[in-house]
Amino acid sequence: MSATPPFRADHVGSLLRPKALQAARAAWKAGALPLDALRDVEDRCITAAIAKQESIGLRAATDGEYRRAYWHYDFVAGLDGVEIYEPEQKVQFKGNVPLGHALRVTGPIRWSKPTMLDHYAYLAAHVKTAVPKQTIPSPSVVHFRGGRQAIDQASYPTLDGFFTDLGEAYNKAVGAFAAAGCRYLQIDEVNIAYLCDPEQIAALKARGEHVDGLLDTYATMLNRAIAARPSGMTISMHLCRGNFRSTWVASGGYEPVAEVLFNQIDADAYFMEYDTDRAGGFEPLRFVPRGRKIVVLGIVTSKTGQLETKDQLKRRIDEAAKFLPLEQLALSPQCGFASTEEGNTLTEDEQWAKLSLCVDVARDVWGAL
Repeated sequence: MSATPPFRADHVGSLLRPKALQAARAAWKAGALPLDALRDVEDRCITAAIAKQESIGLRAATDGEYRRAYWHYDFVAGLDGVEIYEPEQKVQFKGNVPLGHALRVTGPIRWSKPTMLDHYAYLAAHVKTAVPKQTIPSPSVVHFRGGRQAIDQASYPTLDGFFTDLGEAYNKAVGAFAAAGCRYLQIDEVNIAYLCDPEQIAALKARGEHVDGLLDTYATMLNRAIAARPSGMTISMHLCRGNFRSTWVASGGYEPVAEVLFNQIDADAYFMEYDTDRAGGFEPLRFVPRGRKIVVLGIVTSKTGQLETKDQLKRRIDEAAKFLPLEQLALSPQCGFASTEEGNTLTEDEQWAKLSLCVDVARDVWGAL
């Protein structure tokens, strides 16, 4: 049994919001519930979610991202110089589903506020058997969607300073979580997966972005963030192609980014979307350095409630093991269950059944979690 994460059965992080929490957030937004009352509901729901994760055998527990509206905006808007706004041109997920908000950079980017450290502290204080896992969005989300046109020209006449400041702000954030006792931190990095999609590349070029070298720029920025990791802290990365109300944005296998992803970025583990053909095959896993890094196979979908069979999952694990030794593999859902507070189109019972299935299959395949 491994003492350090990721574990053979693990999960990305976000969980469907319980009905009591949904009602409380709606009342708070309407001005009918004070913030401290909302926090009480969040606390109760998070405590219950932690207990449920532990009861089904998961060795890592998150707070389900219950205090957030979005997996990414809540955190990065806590950086100095970054704000959320509602754009005229919204991100369109497949099925013509628009995501309502966006980010823009209004001044120099700095980490000066303890964003989400209190989230981690509550989680860490309430786990009993599990390792507390904190998730934060990748710094690339501050750039990818808006790009040059969403970054204040006076603060950043060139993007070199922007990427440097962003990496430095994240370095301080990682260091702050480490100082708070966090030993399992996940960076949610969807945009490197988006760089595998020719349509996404074309959209970047159409708005005038410099695409050549962008992957290396992101890698350098991520490594600056990861450099704050102390000994004993695991940094994982999660890659997916969009997850909003069970819809998606991008397609394309990992081949275009695999060598940089696995060999130039200093992460310890990778949670990789692999639940559909849109993510391609397992061949890019051949680039993972032997004996050092773990790939967590996201072969259980979080987008629908249909439960995979043990045999299906075991066959896919066997396929992946042709390209990376079994001891460097693990199992999880392909994404969180609620990247935004609305959540995906499945029930809480279906969600827990999928997480329980990961635990059962991991015990069968590896013998321990």
